[in-house]
Amino acid sequence: MLAHLSPAAWCRFLLTASVGLALDLWTKWLAFHKLAIQVMILPDGTPRVYSAHPYRLIPGWLEFEVIANQGAVFGLGQGQRALFIAASFAASLFLIYLFLYSGRKWFYQIILGMLLAGVLGNLYDRIKFGYVRDMIHALPQWPHLFRWIFNVADSLLCIGVTLMIVLGLMPSKSPGPQSR
Repeated sequence: MLAHLSPAAWCRFLLTASVGLALDLWTKWLAFHKLAIQVMILPDGTPRVYSAHPYRLIPGWLEFEVIANQGAVFGLGQGQRALFIAASFAASLFLIYLFLYSGRKWFYQIILGMLLAGVLGNLYDRIKFGYVRDMIHALPQWPHLFRWIFNVADSLLCIGVTLMIVLGLMPSKSPGPQSR
């Protein structure tokens, strides 16, 4: 049954989603503004990013390098733009549905806002550019451990999913059936 949601619940959800989306889009703009020399779309539709050398914030641990990713997580599904756009719309609707039935679960509402921000950040890129702008390279000197380059939206999605799993594994505070 649809729960009545307080203004505070709406604020938590929408503020988390708005701040997360703004942070994602701003960091993508900043990285591409500072590090990309030129982005070209090749005749086959593949984006090519010409960039300066990576910016080493913490050398060997955290560096910024701009790439255009036409796939999803870990670069899977390259070139499946329409599928990812459709999946993003479906995921956004599902997250809103979950929020509408979230009741008084304030932490759950924040997680849903994080997930929505991540979905919308990458959806924006897919619609506007045809690819997702990635720039964060963690552990760059250890390519066998983590060679992927990602963005803030990806981070919000990974953290949000992890928190959902942890939340789902925690015991419920509501009393269960009592035995006599």
